[in-house]
Amino acid sequence: MTDTNQRVELLSPVGDWERLGAAISFGADAVYLAGQEFGMRAAPSNFTNEELVRAVRYAHGKNRKVYLTCNTVPHNDELSRLPEFLRFAQEAGVDALIIADFGVMAMAKKYAPKLDIHMSTQAGVANYVSARELYDQGASRVVLARELSLGEIAEIRAKTPRELELEAFVHGAMCVSFSGRCLLSSYLTGRDANRGDCAQPCRWEYALMEAKRPGQYMPVSEDGHGSYILNSKDLCMIEHIPEILKTGVTSLKIEGRAKSAYYVSVTTNAYRNAIDESYADPEKKVSPWIVEELNKISHREYSTGFYFGTEPGQVYGNGGYVREYDVIAVCESYENGVAALSQRNRFFKGDTADVLEAGNRPYLLSLNELYDQDWNPIDSAPHATMTVFLKTDRPMKKGAILRKART
Repeated sequence: MTDTNQRVELLSPVGDWERLGAAISFGADAVYLAGQEFGMRAAPSNFTNEELVRAVRYAHGKNRKVYLTCNTVPHNDELSRLPEFLRFAQEAGVDALIIADFGVMAMAKKYAPKLDIHMSTQAGVANYVSARELYDQGASRVVLARELSLGEIAEIRAKTPRELELEAFVHGAMCVSFSGRCLLSSYLTGRDANRGDCAQPCRWEYALMEAKRPGQYMPVSEDGHGSYILNSKDLCMIEHIPEILKTGVTSLKIEGRAKSAYYVSVTTNAYRNAIDESYADPEKKVSPWIVEELNKISHREYSTGFYFGTEPGQVYGNGGYVREYDVIAVCESYENGVAALSQRNRFFKGDTADVLEAGNRPYLLSLNELYDQDWNPIDSAPHATMTVFLKTDRPMKKGAILRKART
């Protein structure tokens, strides 16, 4: 249950072990992840039972919480496997189950009664009556519908028990659906979005074809521009943390369990710093470097979603991502003025790297002295995952990420 004297929780997505380490290193208070079944993202590797036990032990050792997704909408033939899944979740020691289905909620209370229940955004909680009813049925938290404004969230907070935790998304992909419940993928591909297997057809490019003119495609347009008519913008609330904190929410959630460890590192770091700045000075605008960090990950055009009463709109020109930076290396160790780097993308002697490091503001570093694994001087690092030794007086933490702007 929530402690109203505590600061807001930062909740980060985790798809595997690497992303778990990234989330915790860069400042997440809690993580959400999935087992091998019943999670809404089938693409990530997710966690086996053994890995889940280790993940919980690791996170709890760092004083962080772990929430397990059980938020698919299961069909009849899947229900027989749920009791074992729920019992194991409780034995593994997760802190809460994220649930979308009311039948699953009833089973969780029966088979995992010690675990908190967080009702997923897919439950579509858009008003205080629904929130109160779910609390009365045993939910300790509701993940609010993404269609709410800040004013509506504040009203829900004012009209629900203080013990009920409220969670809201602040960053990541938006769906053309009601709070993530969509049938488009099932219709077009047979892959059920509500059981973790969305093919993301809302991101595809569409055209019209007249029945008697086969093969003649007419682009769908809007105001003279080509239109990806279902392609929503990404949510980004980094510049509005003070406003969302004033609503009284308990937890701020980053979307993206299928995203990379780099994405988890950057977004967690940015929101960690933005939250800390907001508590230090609620009237101060978030530092420009924090805002800029979120332009260094792969993303679609950003919007503030429905928080200010307007819909996020669409990306009309294309269905692709904005990619302004590439990860070029990850620091494996630093000792006696030498950083051992693992290459990720080609880089050259004389390049300037933008370094992201847990606990520090990003900084620029010249790559002037490069050597291969045999200590031969090199002018470039062309091979994936090759070891590169960099001589530098700037100490570097293990796990530091070196980036370079695209030209």
